[in-house]
Amino acid sequence: MRLRLLRRRLTVSAPRVSVRSALPWPFRWLLGAVVLGFSGALALWAFEFGKDIAGLDRNAKQELAQLRQEVQQLRDDLSRAQSVANTSESLLTAEKVAQEQLVGQIRQLQADNQALRNDLGFFERLIPGSGTDAPSIRGLQVERLSDVQVKWQALMIQAVKNAPDFRGALEITFAGTLEGRPWSMSQAPSPQAVVIKGYLRQEGVVDVPPGAVVKTVTAKILQGSAVKSVQTIKL
Repeated sequence: MRLRLLRRRLTVSAPRVSVRSALPWPFRWLLGAVVLGFSGALALWAFEFGKDIAGLDRNAKQELAQLRQEVQQLRDDLSRAQSVANTSESLLTAEKVAQEQLVGQIRQLQADNQALRNDLGFFERLIPGSGTDAPSIRGLQVERLSDVQVKWQALMIQAVKNAPDFRGALEITFAGTLEGRPWSMSQAPSPQAVVIKGYLRQEGVVDVPPGAVVKTVTAKILQGSAVKSVQTIKL
């Protein structure tokens, strides 16, 4: 009987037996974590020890600090260079604008000068030469702006080409009636001084008394007490 029981236990038909550890599973997890931590620390120590042996980490900190300092210096240099470039660009832009304005002004002056030359040439061709340097009055015009204001315009031209400048005076006289009586007045208490260089345009506005009827306007070019030219128009 005992022999049968022993054979049954030793053969394939023996009952299954499970082997369990005496340690609980939390302790087994803790033990595994300790082993892994120790292995990691050992590996890190080996890596650092290897770097020291190879000489890779001896000057790394100093080189890193030096590289950071150089990078900061390069950034400062770049910032200063950018500031100088921006300032130079602003100065170039302002200089370009000023140059363009100056060129425009020169072109306008050239156009005005050419227009004056054309006007002078036209007047020189229009008026025949009289052989005298004394200017003559052309184009006297009068316009009634209101009951008490009259506007006048006069063009004085020297008939001789390349004549010297004429220095004299211009006198504008208005004549008519005021309240049924003869009336006259000048545009100013004394004749207006003029300097004629080839030709000269003059104009002005004169206040007349209310009710005055302007019938004639006379323009005179004077040099001292001598009358060099005179023109009268009727309204």
